[in-house]
Amino acid sequence: MRILALDSSGLVASVAVVEDEQTVAEYTVNYKKTHSQTLLPMLDEVAKMIELDLKEVDAIAVAGGPGSFTGLRIGSATAKGLGMALHKPLVHVPTLEGLAYNLYGVSGLVCPIMDARRKQVYTGIYSFDTGFHVIKDQEAIAVKELAQLLNTMEGPVTFLGDGVPVYKEILEEELTVTHFYAPANMNRQRAASVGLLGMQYYKEGKAETAADHKPDYLRVSQAERERQERKQEGGQ
Repeated sequence: MRILALDSSGLVASVAVVEDEQTVAEYTVNYKKTHSQTLLPMLDEVAKMIELDLKEVDAIAVAGGPGSFTGLRIGSATAKGLGMALHKPLVHVPTLEGLAYNLYGVSGLVCPIMDARRKQVYTGIYSFDTGFHVIKDQEAIAVKELAQLLNTMEGPVTFLGDGVPVYKEILEEELTVTHFYAPANMNRQRAASVGLLGMQYYKEGKAETAADHKPDYLRVSQAERERQERKQEGGQ
């Protein structure tokens, strides 16, 4: 089985091709360019390097949110376009699950955090004691509230994600549970992880049509929040 995987849900843009036993190719960039500039050229480069005919993939796995609203739209549109053109199913991989999968096999709890602004993070809690388990599904939550929750659970906890450098100081102040931070090579989104988890979900029958795929934003965008606030202020 061969899966094409895309992740543009955060600061990182990543494309990978994975098979049952190996990662065939992975191209990941964390730089100051928009995903609209990078994602398709990265896909083209990967296809050229491994002489890939996109018609040969079985499915397309995409990080489906939460995350950057613009990044999610770009990843979703790319995956949907490819799925429709190639007549391939899509596999919606929740962003935090794909991120946690970077640390497959780590003992204790894995807690990926993405900066959601306003001292909130997108997060979930996962474990790999006997395979991959969702302990707490992904959500938007205040950093201090997350720390309080983790303090009630049996550690240790390993954190990763772009929310770590933003909120590490708060975490250090609030946490009493034993905790660690993922190394630099594993602490951001990787399409290979999305692809491997997507392959598992595909085998479990969790695929969808390209037309049915929609990103999971978890909450409205900042622009929408501001519009609603202006509307409320105008009505007072």
